[in-house]
Amino acid sequence: MQKNINIKNKKARFEYDLLDTFMAGIVLSGTEIKSIRLGKASISESFCEFNDHGELFVINMQVDEYMHGSHYNHKPKAERKLLLNRQELKKLEKEVNTGGNTIVPLHLFINDNGLAKIKIALAKGKKLYDKRETIKDRDNKRDLDRIKKNFNS
Repeated sequence: MQKNINIKNKKARFEYDLLDTFMAGIVLSGTEIKSIRLGKASISESFCEFNDHGELFVINMQVDEYMHGSHYNHKPKAERKLLLNRQELKKLEKEVNTGGNTIVPLHLFINDNGLAKIKIALAKGKKLYDKRETIKDRDNKRDLDRIKKNFNS
């Protein structure tokens, strides 16, 4: 079993402007948490959505089946409920319904108590020219760091 579970959504920061972040718990079954502790999960294609009762679910999160699980194993792409405070849920639901924003997962990890947590962000989609600007800034920063490294050597 791995010590540090650090599953990130690298595409989220490129595809979206992040407005606000929240930490949420996840409702998982036994084989799901065992699979996550082995690092067999992916949140790169996932997003969050509210149901009719005002509960927040993460959709399209891939958690591979546990290899030692029997017929009690879970579905790999099942919807998983997120646990947040009522005030946070109301704020997120209002922003999604009125502002045209979306909720994307950024980071899945296991905390010190052994519980699975997910960092989610309220985000607004970037336009194509914003993505080009991000690429340009990243390239400029890389070139500047390279120059600094050569200058200090």
